[in-house]
Formats: sequence, C-alpha cells, structure tokens
Amino acid sequence: MTFVQLIDCKTSRFDEMNRIMDRWVEKTRGRRTATHDVIGRDRSDASHFIEIVEFPSYEEAMRNSNLPETDQVFREMVALCDEMPTFVDLEVVRDEQLYTDAVRRLFGTLATAGELPPLNDLIAEGCHSHDPVNPQDTIGLDAIRREYRMWRDAFDFTFTIEDLIEQGDRVCARWTWDATHKGEFLGIPSTGRRVGMSGMTLFRFGEDAKIAETWWQHDQLGLMEQLGALDELER
Repeated sequence: MTFVQLIDCKTSRFDEMNRIMDRWVEKTRGRRTATHDVIGRDRSDASHFIEIVEFPSYEEAMRNSNLPETDQVFREMVALCDEMPTFVDLEVVRDEQLYTDAVRRLFGTLATAGELPPLNDLIAEGCHSHDPVNPQDTIGLDAIRREYRMWRDAFDFTFTIEDLIEQGDRVCARWTWDATHKGEFLGIPSTGRRVGMSGMTLFRFGEDAKIAETWWQHDQLGLMEQLGALDELER
C-alpha cells in the first residue's frame, strides 16, 4: 500500500536546506526508495515549508530512512530549522489520478456510438492538436471535434489503452485501435474491412484541468495499406 510522509518545518535558511537535499539525492542515487517528492511553501508564512514524500509502501519508506545518508542529512536539516520538524505518516486509502481519468473518458467517448458530445468538459477551447499526418496543426475545440467526427463517420472503432503514464501536467497513452471501415475515409469508399493500428498520444493539461495540447503518433501508412489504398501504387 502506498505510504506518504509529511514533514513540516520552519526555516529562514531554505536555500541552504535545498543544497543539502540536492547532495542527498546525488549520494543516494539508485538506492533511495521515494517515488515522488514535493515541497510547498506556506503563502502566509514564507518560513513555513511542508515536504510530501511518497513511497511504494511503509517498508520501502523505512528502507529509505535507514540509509546512512538519510540520517546525516536529517541532522543537517534540523540544524537549519527554527524549531524541531514534525512528521505525519499516512497510509494512502484513496488515490485518484484525475488527468489519467480524463484521458480514459476521452478515449471512451470517442469510441461511443451516437452524437459526439461537446467535449468542452474535457478539452479547452483553444486546444492545439499536433498530428504528423496533417499538414497543419488542428487548433480550437470546434476544429478538433470536426476531425474526430471524420474518423467516427468513417469507422466504428474501439480503443484499448495499453499504458497510461501521468507526470505533472502531462499524460502519455499507448493504445491500440480496432475498427470496421464503414464510410469514406480520405477518398477511400467504405470497404467493410476490419482494420487496426497502434499509437501513442501525449496530452498536456492546462490550469483549468482541461486538455490544452495533444501530440498524436500512429501508423497511418499501415492503416492505408489495410484499406487497400497502396494496391495501385504496388502495381
């Protein structure tokens, strides 16, 4: 079970403390067990800092604490604090990855039959979509919805998300796409063929927690081959 430790301290010498932490990171590289570390400063008190450290489990946190470098850096940091730091140990009982949930919702919505929803709860009005198969970026929610409708009019399809990784304001999805060609696509009449491709999409979220930018990578050449579009070129 994920374990989180909160370290609450007051110091007027944060720059010095920061340098100590940098040295600890360097000395323990490859051996420390923390997976995420965030330090926040109190907006109402510039000397008040809270560090949030995440570990895969309590046992891994104890392994981290038992490193000799950890004990040394703790003593050095305490010496820079205005008072003794306090610690809160937390077993995580609920963990929501809100950006990854939004990405899952988008893929699910795109693959759902019927009228395409407005998507304004997921995508920002000024969103930029980058796709190497398009000569220009698709800019704006309305233009992005038109592009999505073009795919939906041409295919009945499903997405399978193989991997979903969130870091900061970005989410990367690796997916596979399985479809039936039911309508005209880039000048190719409906073939009724079952087709598929794999790809990756990087999503950047804005301050409003909506998708602000996307980068698509997919095997469109392979798709065109499956649709028979390359047959004439091979003759």
